[in-house]
Amino acid sequence: MKPALFVIDVQNDFFNINQSCSDSLKSAIEYINAAIGLFRKKKLPIVVIQHKSEEQGLVPGKSSFEVPESVKIEPQDIRIVKTYGNSFTKTGLAEKLRELGVDTVIVTGFCAEFCVLSTYRGAQDFDFTPIVLKGSLASDNIEHIRFVEEITETISFGALKALL
Repeated sequence: MKPALFVIDVQNDFFNINQSCSDSLKSAIEYINAAIGLFRKKKLPIVVIQHKSEEQGLVPGKSSFEVPESVKIEPQDIRIVKTYGNSFTKTGLAEKLRELGVDTVIVTGFCAEFCVLSTYRGAQDFDFTPIVLKGSLASDNIEHIRFVEEITETISFGALKALL
C-alpha cells in the first residue's frame, strides 16, 4: 500500500458560511494536521485540493480561496485546483497519483456530503482505494459527517499511525 493524503477544500471562505461550519472546520483541522505530520514523517504525498468558482469569488490569489495558515501545508505539497465536486474530474489527479505509485487515498476535508464524498467515489472509479480519516471531515451539519463516515471505509488516526 502506498497512500496519499487528500486535504479537500479547507479554504478561508468556508469558515464564513456559519458558526457551525467554522467550528466543524477547526475541529477537522486538528486531525488533518496530525495526518499531515504523519505523512510528512513517512515521506508520503500530501495533496492539497482547492475549489475554484469564479461566481463565488473563489479564485487563486484571493484570500477566500487560500488554505488557512492553521493547516500545516508546505510549498512542496501537491496542489490541485478543481471546479467540480469530484477532485478527479478534469484535474489530472489520477495520472499524478499513478506517477507516484499511489494506490490508496486517505480523504479529509470539507464538505463531507459534497466534495469529500464525490472525491471518495471518484477515487473508486479510478481504481484507488479511498479511506476516510475519522474526525477529519467538516460540514455545517454534524449528521452529514456521521452519515458519510457510516457509508465509507474509515480509519482512526491511531490505526493509520500503526499502519504506516
